[in-house]
Amino acid sequence: MCCEGCKAAAEFVRDAGLADYYRFRDSPAPRPEIVADDAWVTYDRPDVQQRLIARRGNIDGANLLIEGLRCSACSWLIERRLERLGGVASISVNPATGRAGIEWRPGECQLSTILRAIHHLGYRPHLLGAADTLEVALRERRGALKRLALAGLGMMQVMMFAVAMYAGAFDGMDPLLRQFLRLVSMLVATPVLVYSGRPFIEGAWHSLRVGQPGMDVPVALALLLAWGASTFNVFAGRGDVYFDSVTTFIFLLSLGRFAEMSARHRAGSTSDALLRLQPATAIRQLGDATERIAVTELVPGDIVLVAAGETIPADGTLTGGATAVDESMITGEAIAVKRLAGQAVLGGSINLSRPARVRIDAVGHETVLASIVRLLERAQTERPAIARLADRWAAWFVGGVLLSAAVVASAWMLVDPSRAFETTLAVLVVTCPCALSLATPTAVTAATAALARRGLLITRADTLESLAQTTRVVLDKTGTLTAGEPLVSRCSALGSLGSAQCLRIAAGLERTSTHPLARAFRNIAGALPAPADPGGEPGEGLEGYYDHVRYRLGRREFVAQVTPPREVPDSGIYLGRDGEWLAEIEITDTLRPGAPAAIRRLEGQGIMVEIASGDHPEAVARIAAETGVDEYRARLRPEDKITRVRLLEAAHETVLMVGDGINDAPVLAAASVSIAMGAGASLAQTSAGAVLMSTDLEVIPVAVEVARRTVRVIRQNLLWAAAYNLAALPLAALGFIPPWAAAVGMSLSSLLVVANALRLRDDRIGPRPRPAGPAAQAAATA
Repeated sequence: MCCEGCKAAAEFVRDAGLADYYRFRDSPAPRPEIVADDAWVTYDRPDVQQRLIARRGNIDGANLLIEGLRCSACSWLIERRLERLGGVASISVNPATGRAGIEWRPGECQLSTILRAIHHLGYRPHLLGAADTLEVALRERRGALKRLALAGLGMMQVMMFAVAMYAGAFDGMDPLLRQFLRLVSMLVATPVLVYSGRPFIEGAWHSLRVGQPGMDVPVALALLLAWGASTFNVFAGRGDVYFDSVTTFIFLLSLGRFAEMSARHRAGSTSDALLRLQPATAIRQLGDATERIAVTELVPGDIVLVAAGETIPADGTLTGGATAVDESMITGEAIAVKRLAGQAVLGGSINLSRPARVRIDAVGHETVLASIVRLLERAQTERPAIARLADRWAAWFVGGVLLSAAVVASAWMLVDPSRAFETTLAVLVVTCPCALSLATPTAVTAATAALARRGLLITRADTLESLAQTTRVVLDKTGTLTAGEPLVSRCSALGSLGSAQCLRIAAGLERTSTHPLARAFRNIAGALPAPADPGGEPGEGLEGYYDHVRYRLGRREFVAQVTPPREVPDSGIYLGRDGEWLAEIEITDTLRPGAPAAIRRLEGQGIMVEIASGDHPEAVARIAAETGVDEYRARLRPEDKITRVRLLEAAHETVLMVGDGINDAPVLAAASVSIAMGAGASLAQTSAGAVLMSTDLEVIPVAVEVARRTVRVIRQNLLWAAAYNLAALPLAALGFIPPWAAAVGMSLSSLLVVANALRLRDDRIGPRPRPAGPAAQAAATA
C-alpha cells in the first residue's frame, strides 16, 4: 500500500464482502489522470454544448481551465499548436490565470479535436462550467508540492555531499570515499531529475515534437546535459560532477513555478467563488406541495420558496411580502437591500429577513451571476497586447539562447576545453526568459484583483493599458451620473386622453424597454400590458400598437413623425399616436452622491470631463451644474455620441466612455476604453472593457491611478528582465557564473518580477473599499 488511506480502502472492500473485485479484475484500476482519446467526444454532444458553449453566428466559443499550465512557454506552445488546426478562429491562453479562450467554426472543427490536441501536448483541458475547478487546483497543487518536497530534500542531501567533496579538493580525500560520495550523489539526484524535473523535460519534448521550441527547451537541455555528463564521469572515475547544480536548479525552478501556480489559482478563484454562490438545490412549489430539486432543473415561471438565511437560486421576482437581501456578491456593499413584492431579486444573493416566494425569470446562462462570471472569464482568457509582444520576444530569445550556447561551447573548446561544458551549462541556465514572459501577466492579474475588491470588474485584456493613457472622460447622464431610479414628476395632457390614461399607455410601452428611464414607469397603477408589435429606435423612443393604433413614446422629433405639426418645447418626453399629440411627461432623477468628488479627482489627474446625454438640455445643464462639469452636450443620439468620441480620438485623445443602457452599447464599443454601470443592460456591459458593480463613481479615478501604476510596474518588470538577461549572458559566457549560481539568479529574477507585481494588490490608493459581506469577500480576495 502506498499510504494508510489506500490500506483503509482495501480493508473496506474486503470487510464489505466485495473482495472478489480483486479476483475478477484483469488489470489495475485506471488512474484518474489517464484520459482516453475517445473521452473528449462527449463534449461534441448538442445537449452538453448547450450548457457550455457560446454560439455567435457560425462561430462557437468556450473558456477552458488548463491543468498543468506552468508558465508562459506553455501558453505559447498551446497557441502555436491550435493555430495550425483547421477551423480554429482564435485562441488566447493566459498563463497568469490558467484560462484559455477558444473560438472555432463547428463545420470545420469539433471541440473534441481541440481538447484532444491540448491533451496530446501534455496538458489536461477542462471546460469551465463542467469541471470542479477547486478540485483541479487542489490536484495540481498536491502534485507541485510533492515535486517541490522531493527536490528540496534531494538538494539538501546532494549539497552535503558536495560540500564534503569541495573540502576534500583542498584538504585531500581518500579516492574511494570520493567515488562513494559521487555515486551516492548520483543515486539521490536521479529521482529528483526523473520525478521533480519531469514537467520541464516533458514540456521541452512536447514543444520540440510540434516544432515550436519553448522556454523549457534550454532548461531541459541543461538538466539532461549536466546529469548525463556527471553520470558518465561517475562511472568513468574521472572529471567533475554537477549533481548539486542539477538538484539546486530543479528545486529553485519548482519553487518559482509553485509561486506562479499559487498566483494563478488566486487569480482564477474570483469567478470560481462566484460560481459557488449558486446553491445546488431549490425548493419548488407545485400547488400545495413542494419538492426539492436541482437548480439545473428550474425553468422560467417556477415558484420557489427561499427560507431566511438561504441563497436565492436564480434571478426572479418577489411574489409576496417584503424582505431584505444581501447582494454584496454583486455590488461589494454589505448593506442589506429591501425588496418589495413585484421587485427583482438576483440569483446568488442571500435572503436575510423572512421566508420569500420567488417567481423564476432567468436560469443558467441568462442570470446576472452567470453574466458576471462570463465577463470575468473573458478577461482571464484574453492577454494584453504588451504581453503578447513579450511572448514573441521570449520565443525569439529561446532561439538566441540555444545559438549563444553553441557559440560559447565552440569558443571554450578552443580556449580551455576543461571549462567548456560548465560554461555552456551556465549560459543555458542563466538566460531562461521566464521573467520576461511573467512581467506583464502577473502585474495585470494583481491589478485586476485589486480593482475587483473595489467593485470594478475588468472584462477586456487591454483595458488597463488604455485606462492609463486616458486624457478625457465622457459621461452619460441617466443611470451613470444619476442614481438610475427615475420618477415621473409631471404628466401634462395635450390631447383627448387624460394624464392618468396617458401614463398607463406609456407604462405599457415601457414594458419592453431596458432603458434606465423605463424604471420610472414600474409602479404606474393600471399599466397596460405590453403592446403588439413593439419596436422603436435606440436613443429616440418606443412604439407599439394598441387596438391597431400606433403609439409612440420618446423624443419630440420621434413622436412628431406620426402626429400633426405642433409647437412643443424640447423638454421631457412625449406620448403620441397616429394623428394626435397625447402628453408631455417630465422625469427626474437624483444625482449619485459620489459623482462631484469623482469628477474633481479626475480633473486633478489632468483628465478633461464632459457629459454626453440624450436627455433634454435643461436636465443635462442641471446635472452639469451640480457636478461642476463645464462641458456638456444634450439631445445626442447614439450615432452622435460615436461621432463625438471619434472627433476626440482624431484629436489624439484617449477617451474613457462611461455609460449605461442599450443606447450606450455602440459608443461603449467604439471608445478607446469604456466602463458600463453594473445595473445597466447586459448588452452595454458586453460592449464595455470594464463593469462597475458598485454605486460609487469614485472607483473610476481610483481605476485610472491603478492602471497607471500597473503600466509603471510592467515597464519595471520588463526592464529588469531584459537587463538581467543582457547582463547575465556575457558574464556566464566568460565563465564568471558557475551553474549553481546561474540557477539561483534565474529563479530569483522570476520571483522578483512576481513580487513587484503583487505590490499592486494593496488598497492604499484612494478611499479604501467598503466592507463587504462574506460572498463579496470570497470573490474579492482572489
